[in-house]
Amino acid sequence: MLRGGTNCGHGNKNTFNPETMKPTLLILAAGIGSRYGSLKQLDRIGPSGETIIDYSIYDAIRAGFGKVVFVIKENIAKEFSEVFVEKLRGKIDVDYVFQEINKVPEGIVYSKDRLKPWGTGHAVLMAAEKIREPFAVINSDDFYGRGAFQSLAGFYKDWTPQKGNIYCMVGYELGKTLSEHGSVSRGICKADGCAFLLDVTERTKIERDAGGIAYLDETGKSFYLDIRTTVSMNFWGFTPSFFNHLETGFLEFIKTNANSSKAEFYIPGVVNNLLKRKEASVRILPCSDQWFGMTYLEDRELVVSKIGELVNAGIYPANLWK
Repeated sequence: MLRGGTNCGHGNKNTFNPETMKPTLLILAAGIGSRYGSLKQLDRIGPSGETIIDYSIYDAIRAGFGKVVFVIKENIAKEFSEVFVEKLRGKIDVDYVFQEINKVPEGIVYSKDRLKPWGTGHAVLMAAEKIREPFAVINSDDFYGRGAFQSLAGFYKDWTPQKGNIYCMVGYELGKTLSEHGSVSRGICKADGCAFLLDVTERTKIERDAGGIAYLDETGKSFYLDIRTTVSMNFWGFTPSFFNHLETGFLEFIKTNANSSKAEFYIPGVVNNLLKRKEASVRILPCSDQWFGMTYLEDRELVVSKIGELVNAGIYPANLWK
C-alpha cells in the first residue's frame, strides 16, 4: 500500500537468516526541527565533527547491529549521503527511505494546508520493504547511551519469526530527560509488576518548577510527576510483524484525518491499541544512562559539553570513524 524506500546506500539485505541475523537501526530523521531553527540532524557536535546520529550508530555497531536505515525527506538525501554513506562503508550496511506527505493510500485526498508528514508511525511504515529482522527505532536528535543499544540487541538475540509480536521499549527516568531551556513532551509509561508495558500516554509541556516536575493537561491545569517515572524517549524495539499493524492503523487514521493539517499518526497510539487488544507484548528495558538531546538550539551547548565529558572519560574516541 505504501512505499517509501530507495536504495541510496549500500547493502540492502532483506532475507532472514537466524544464524547471521543482526538487528537493524531505524533512525527517524525527516523532522523539520522548527524549535531548533536548523537541520539539527546534521549539526556537528563532536570533537571531530560528529553528529548525534554518529554516536547512535557507533553504539549500535558495538552492540551488534548489522544495518542502519534512515527515514528522511527526499530534499535532504544529498546532504545525508555526503555526511554518512562513505564514512560508514565497511562498518555497517546503510540504506534510506523517504517520508513525504504524499505517501498515503491510493485514492486519499489530503489537506492542501498540510506542511509536514504524518508522524512517527507513518515514518516507520516507510521502511517496511527494507527490514526483515528485529529493529530499533530512535530519534535522530537524541543521545540514548551505549547501554540502551546493548539492552535491545540482547533482548532480540535469540529471536525467530515464530516468536510473533514480541516488542520492547527502552525506558528512562523522567528526571534524566528534561531540557533546561523549555518544556518537553514525553510518553509516560505504566507497567505491570514484570516490567511489561500496560500503557503509554503522551504528556506535553513537561518542565521543572518550584514544586517539582509538572505537565499541563488540555485545560491548562498542572499535574506533578515523580522524578523516577518511566518515560518513553521513542527508543522502541519491534519485529517485522509491526509493519502489518502500522499499515492497518494508518489506513484507519488517514480515512479520518486526511483533511487535517496537523493530525499525526504516532507509534505509541498503535502500541496502546495492540496492548488493549492483547495482540502484542512490550517489555520495558530499564536504562540508567543519562539522556540528552537537542530540542532547542540552547540545548546545543550542553550536548557538546556532555559529549566532551564522555570522550575525556574514554567511553568514545575523539574521532569515531578514524
